[in-house]
Amino acid sequence: MALMLESSAFPQGGSIPKQYTCDGADVSPPLSWREPPSGTVSFALICDDPDAPGGTWVHWVVYDIPGKIQKLAQGVPAKPKLPDGTQQGKNDFKKLGYGGPCPPQGKAHRYYFRLYALDATPGLVPGLTKFACLKAIEGHILAKAELMGTYARA
Repeated sequence: MALMLESSAFPQGGSIPKQYTCDGADVSPPLSWREPPSGTVSFALICDDPDAPGGTWVHWVVYDIPGKIQKLAQGVPAKPKLPDGTQQGKNDFKKLGYGGPCPPQGKAHRYYFRLYALDATPGLVPGLTKFACLKAIEGHILAKAELMGTYARA
């Protein structure tokens, strides 16, 4: 089987509940994954919105997630480094950690959560941008999984 990413909060292609957005508590949704490939040492996760008016907007950058972990609980604290070694980067809100969907009123936007299984723990520093993270994991990606949710503001 291939690497799978899912959330108990919303199905693939489904609507992201308000509590995970700027209109609610703005906490990260619960995510879990299974079937990581053999040789997986760590994971990285990036969430972004390609439908943002000014171009793709980054909502979450997480890396150095230990390979033995297969979930992120709801409400991951906005700390640079978590007790298990997981680190968080800067989103496009210029903050560490998760920043939920907050599109302009109107059409629903798509939010892609992309999980990368890596053959190494890059040993990065907290606060990296999406692009710095992707550059650091380049050449170490064993598999990738994607979960897409939508959100619209009335």
